[in-house]
Amino acid sequence: MESEDAIPPEKLVEDLKLSEEQSYSLQSECDNVHTPRIGEGDSPSADLEAREDDDLFHDCNDSFESKVTGENHNCEVDSSENQTELDEKYLLELQKDMSEEEKQKRRDESTKLKEEGNEQFKRREYEEAEDSYSKALEVCPACCSTDRSVLYSNRAAARMKQDKKEVAIGDCSKALELNPDYIKALLRRAELYEKTEKLDEALEDYKNVLEKDPSVHQAREACLRLPRQIEERNEKLKKEMLGKLKDLGNFVLRPFGLSTDNFQVKQDSSTGSYSINFVQNNNR
Repeated sequence: MESEDAIPPEKLVEDLKLSEEQSYSLQSECDNVHTPRIGEGDSPSADLEAREDDDLFHDCNDSFESKVTGENHNCEVDSSENQTELDEKYLLELQKDMSEEEKQKRRDESTKLKEEGNEQFKRREYEEAEDSYSKALEVCPACCSTDRSVLYSNRAAARMKQDKKEVAIGDCSKALELNPDYIKALLRRAELYEKTEKLDEALEDYKNVLEKDPSVHQAREACLRLPRQIEERNEKLKKEMLGKLKDLGNFVLRPFGLSTDNFQVKQDSSTGSYSINFVQNNNR
């Protein structure tokens, strides 16, 4: 039997309805507060430092824990990773008729949860911080894109500390979808890409950072270092591929008493084309 105090779904939907003009006004208000992008006349480095309490960032050497504690870390996935979060555009459409009062109430609650997460992060309670940021995202109005971008980036930092690289990359990408000029999210994702051996993607993000703020030392250093690492990786992959092809060729030729050593590949220096010559092996 249903409770007499139960609220029918229709009532819940009706409580969310208001005009689109009111939704737009809060959108403007949200996006003009704490925007983590570089303003005209502002020092880029000073802007990054000024937002430290609100938006966490850590250098490459300190972003990951040296050891992941807990025997069951690799076996048990945190529940927040399993949650299916709605697409931002879809969420915005769902909340377009939400009252201004409700939006402000949710935004205040989200800010409080974010501050709790920041304090937990400072105490190295990274799992608890991740949970606080996730809860903040659940209540933060979709129209407050700047706030949500910071929350995604902060949750990525908490997940980085727990060595949850892939989901942290996803959070950084969501933060950048909401704010493409978000330097800290770009740096986080570049660092994560590098940690997961996605060197080409990391270099692209570091270059993007330098375009937005040439003073970021971490990005400058990475742009000098990564091209050489990418070249070395490609050479290694090339050798591995040629080795596998040679093994395959020997397997095919063995029944005929031949091997890849019986075939000599030469490159024409003038045309760049290759020729293959058969070499008789007289050793028995």
